[in-house]
Amino acid sequence: MHEPQRVPIMNESCFIQQLKLAKRDGFSGMNRVGSKFGGGGVAGAAEANVDRRERLRKLALETIDLAKDPYILRNHLGSLECRLCLTLHTNEGSYLAHTQGKKHQTNLARRAAKDNKDSQLLIAPVPSTVRHKVFLKIGRPGYRVTKVRERIDYDHLGQRLSEGDGPPREGLMVQVHLPQIKDDVMPRRRFMSAWEQRKEPPNRTYQYLIVAAEPYETIAFRIPAREIEDEAEDRTGWNWSHWDPDTKQYSFQFMFRT
Repeated sequence: MHEPQRVPIMNESCFIQQLKLAKRDGFSGMNRVGSKFGGGGVAGAAEANVDRRERLRKLALETIDLAKDPYILRNHLGSLECRLCLTLHTNEGSYLAHTQGKKHQTNLARRAAKDNKDSQLLIAPVPSTVRHKVFLKIGRPGYRVTKVRERIDYDHLGQRLSEGDGPPREGLMVQVHLPQIKDDVMPRRRFMSAWEQRKEPPNRTYQYLIVAAEPYETIAFRIPAREIEDEAEDRTGWNWSHWDPDTKQYSFQFMFRT
């Protein structure tokens, strides 16, 4: 008679040792006889990342046409580059997963904001409705420019008599001779920054003094870019302007603020 096969009995200590070895070698409950599908435990971070990138790649394949993507570039090595984010990808799947990521989406938003700002700057300004005067110019007027320096008086005790306590102010006195100026025209002057004019390259160390009177050409003087005192607020009398209708001479003086 055939004897039944004997099954070795495993004691408790051997069973515990075998269980520890199984856990160390990555034992899981998946694919065992009688086990349920999907009952193998929680996936790790690496598996979750791979699954996420695969889902993003499939989504990008449905929504993105690589032929119309302006940021994809295939280099001479066969790899793909993102010209927006400056990243390198080995295949189309990696690139498509990158396009759905946070970095690429953030750079797309920044690029859209920059393009919108640039388009606003390129909008043509509204044409001015102010009519420009057209008249025959007869040339430049004669002029004289003189440097002036504030005079400070002291008494016999050495006390300052002039107003203020700073160093003496400096300025310019300009005299413009306009013998053929029109009867109903008054000479005008203004100060212009270096970025307003179009005759010379802008230089922040200078500004321009403009004097205009019809029918003469407008004349300009390049002066240091220093703050100029207001004639209406000056109580010392060093800032003034005068038009003499008899001699046809326009004179004015201004001081730089110290």
